[in-house]
Amino acid sequence: MFPELTRDDVFRLETRRLWLRWPRMADATAILRQAGEKAVAEMTASIPHPYPQDAVEPFIFAMRKGNALGEHLALAITPRSKPNELIGMIGAHPQATGTPFIGYWLGTQHWGKGHATEAAQALIDTLFTLLEIPAVEADTRVINPASRRVLEKSGFRQEGSFLKSLPARGGLFPCEQYRLDRSTWSALKSWGATGWTHAPGPEVEAIEAGSGEPCLA
Repeated sequence: MFPELTRDDVFRLETRRLWLRWPRMADATAILRQAGEKAVAEMTASIPHPYPQDAVEPFIFAMRKGNALGEHLALAITPRSKPNELIGMIGAHPQATGTPFIGYWLGTQHWGKGHATEAAQALIDTLFTLLEIPAVEADTRVINPASRRVLEKSGFRQEGSFLKSLPARGGLFPCEQYRLDRSTWSALKSWGATGWTHAPGPEVEAIEAGSGEPCLA
């Protein structure tokens, strides 16, 4: 689904403060430390807590392999000034409907700085620019208002609520479905003099946007 441009590990996205790049084996320690935090893991479908140390490198390998094959696009979130310092991950997976599904997480020490919104908007721009898709979808647990706010600030509209299987959490949990149509994205881009109309705010941005998370182990 994803084009040749994204299939080389030199591919990256740059924003005002962030550098989104392919994950590397050197990121293993940062992923283990941050994704394994209870506050991060408990909002996701598939991050275990505690995070098994021997699961990190196979996860990174799988993300890199999927990127290279064009099966998904999983990117490490890093500060632009420190591109070797992973602070979270974001990515997109195709669905059977052909509509990409995005997911993301940040280490707790990086919440409340607008990084999740900035990264999400950069990825959304890339998906709509590179792919002939009608929409992008995401979901979030109902107990995760910060993740909901990230999606709303990026133009997503809530489509409804449902019970979703979160394997790492051990059952079904209430979640909210979100969708961003191409027409809405185009309008948001055209209304803003320099891009998105809604700048990142001070909310505590957390974790995850759903099943088949492209960046979750």
